[in-house]
Amino acid sequence: MGVRIIGIGSYVPENVVTNFDLEKFLDTSDEWIRTRTGIVERRIAPPEMATSDLATEAAKMALKDAGVTPEELDMIIVGTASPDMFYPATACLVQKNLGIKGKPCFDMEAACPGFIYGLEVARGLLHLPNYKKILVIGAENLTKFMDPEDRATYVLFGDGAGAAVLTMDDTPYGIITSHLGGDGNLGDLLYLPAGGSRMPASRETVEKRLHYTVMKGREVFKYAVLNMQKAALKVLEQAELKKEDITWLVPHQANVRIIDATREKLGLPPEKVYINIDKYGNTSAASIPIALTEMKQKGLLKKGDLVLTVSFGAGFTWGANIIRWG
Repeated sequence: MGVRIIGIGSYVPENVVTNFDLEKFLDTSDEWIRTRTGIVERRIAPPEMATSDLATEAAKMALKDAGVTPEELDMIIVGTASPDMFYPATACLVQKNLGIKGKPCFDMEAACPGFIYGLEVARGLLHLPNYKKILVIGAENLTKFMDPEDRATYVLFGDGAGAAVLTMDDTPYGIITSHLGGDGNLGDLLYLPAGGSRMPASRETVEKRLHYTVMKGREVFKYAVLNMQKAALKVLEQAELKKEDITWLVPHQANVRIIDATREKLGLPPEKVYINIDKYGNTSAASIPIALTEMKQKGLLKKGDLVLTVSFGAGFTWGANIIRWG
């Protein structure tokens, strides 16, 4: 018996913002952004669109793909670092939007690996008799937490959501193994200073622009490369697989140079790596399910394909899954 993804879906806002659009108000250029990150454009949600709205649309698509009604779900898990509000959980708001009630729903704040963490939590819970079908969502509205005057962060992120419906069955397909990790000692490399209990919102925090993301780019890049590589190698070891067994590497879409470094460490050719950062930027916890949805729509995922997902994020957190697609 294994835990399998039986439906997947994604949603991104309609508003496309290109690098040339950013040139109009930031000291940056298309060439600078493209060569350093691989990003050409990103989707930005309008002011009235919250994370739960993005997540709900992705959820509807995943449920349709799975042939599952909202009422059949036993749980909703949302991985996000940009919830609608501190409470209630974004997952509860998604549940309301889907027109159901009474099912457990909660958020996971593991930053960019939030979807990978969610898959592993759902995998464990599906071994219990109470749960048959679990909806896992990675959704982010992070552009609302980026300083539009800071070219180091504002150019990097985009908004979107991806979702998957999981169940346990006796097919040979599903999640083979996962590896999760973290190091809180690196928390000061990427963080949002104000708004929580450490520094509640005040006139001073607003005036000092402390409700925007702070990132130490060089250090983040260094540790991201290191931990992406370590997580990928560790999950291969756990699965007792060789690098050449992998059909697809589906990495977190944060920076094309980080993706290339991970691919080179694994010794994989470029054609085995799925990249869409050029279209969406860094959508954090949404990036991997958005990529998987696109791959399925394009017919790139075949039954039996071995898919390695890997991600890192603020915290620091990191994680990887190996999935036998089917």
